[in-house]
Amino acid sequence: LEDEDTMLTRREDYGTRPDGTPVELPDGVLVLTCGVDTQDNRLEYEVVGHGKYGENWGIVKGYIMGRPDTPEVWQRLDDVVDHVYKFKNGRGLKISITCVDSGGHFTQEVYEACRARQGKRVFAIKGKGGDGIPYVSPPTKVPIRDNKKITCWLYTIGVDAGKAAIMAGLKVQEPGPKYSHFNRHPDAGYDLNYFNGLLSEKLVLTSTRRGDRWAWEKLPGHNRNEALDCRDYANAGLKIINPDMDAVERRLRGLEEQPKPAPQRRARTKRSSSSAFDDW
Repeated sequence: LEDEDTMLTRREDYGTRPDGTPVELPDGVLVLTCGVDTQDNRLEYEVVGHGKYGENWGIVKGYIMGRPDTPEVWQRLDDVVDHVYKFKNGRGLKISITCVDSGGHFTQEVYEACRARQGKRVFAIKGKGGDGIPYVSPPTKVPIRDNKKITCWLYTIGVDAGKAAIMAGLKVQEPGPKYSHFNRHPDAGYDLNYFNGLLSEKLVLTSTRRGDRWAWEKLPGHNRNEALDCRDYANAGLKIINPDMDAVERRLRGLEEQPKPAPQRRARTKRSSSSAFDDW
């Protein structure tokens, strides 16, 4: 697998719009998803663009500093979720789904925030490690603060399967199916720290009393893994909504389905008789 220095050189210039502002979405992006990792003093997020055949683009990686039990933090996440991300031609996309980690010390606050934003497709998720756990399971309703009448949808994410898919994609060297693009613009957040976190874990075979098993472990010198988690959650969002990429592409290009030919009207035949009724 590539190291972070090599990944830095792989970043791309997404271009500039006619008004001088940076292009947020390169051609090829069809759907946007967002993954959010919850920490005690911040939210970390990544907005990821997805195209056909698994090709993907890192759009922006950012931090929202503040405790997740304060309204301001979630209002700033609203700014990320509600933003219209623009192509060079001025057309835009909004985020289709946001997956927010509910693990840690602010589970109930995450549930409340996601319930309030359900209309924006902001959902709570819970990562679960282990071999054989599906990447995405059907959601369940969980009570908020033990109130069974007030609930929140919760998706369980098989994080190991997700990490394996990410690492496999990073090995792809040529743009195209399953290739991962990253934005070079300094405000996009794809710096050395990001790639240190993205490449923070590897799959290791460990021996236990129950036998050998594979597990993801942090690599020496890689202290933070939030970048990997955010990408994992954003990819899980795509799996949840499972969009028809061909249909999305047609809509984005402004192409409509081929209209059905209109039925031809039958020509009226003149009557040979010339009664008063026919004349009328």
